[in-house]
Amino acid sequence: MGRAHAMTAMRRTTGTAALALAMAVPAAAQTPADSAAIRAAALDYIEGWYAGDAERMERALHPELVKRIRVEDRESGRPFLDGMGAGRLIEGTRAGYGREIPEADRRTDVTILDVVGNAASVKVDAGPWVDYMHLSRWGDRWVIVNVLWERTGD
Repeated sequence: MGRAHAMTAMRRTTGTAALALAMAVPAAAQTPADSAAIRAAALDYIEGWYAGDAERMERALHPELVKRIRVEDRESGRPFLDGMGAGRLIEGTRAGYGREIPEADRRTDVTILDVVGNAASVKVDAGPWVDYMHLSRWGDRWVIVNVLWERTGD
C-alpha cells in the first residue's frame, strides 16, 4: 500500500505541476490567422489614429464600441469614467487629433494577452498612453468592442 500511495501522490504532484506550467505560458490566438487578424485590428486602430485615417479606424471598431478612461473630477477629486463611442473616435481620427502627437513619442506595440473562442484581450502601448482592448470575432474579422486606457506619463 505504501508504494501505491507514493505513486498516486507523485502522479498528483506531476499533474499539478503540468497544469501550473500550462497556465504560465503566454496566451496565443487559436490560429496564426486569428493572431494576424487581431494584430491587424489593433494596428488599424493605433496607426489609423496617428495617420488621421478614419477608414482604418472605422474598420477596426465595432459600431457599439465604448472607450473609457478613469479621471478625477477637478473640484471634488472623485473618480469617474469618461467615455466615447465609435462615432466620436472615428470623427476625432478624421479631424487629425492623432497627428498632433509628435512622431518621436508614437508607439504601436501590440501584445495579444489572451484569446478564448471569439474573444481576445490586447494591450497597445502607444507611448503617451496604453490601451487595454477587448476584441470579438465578428463574422470573418476581429473588431474592437471595448477600450480602457490610461496615460503613462511618458
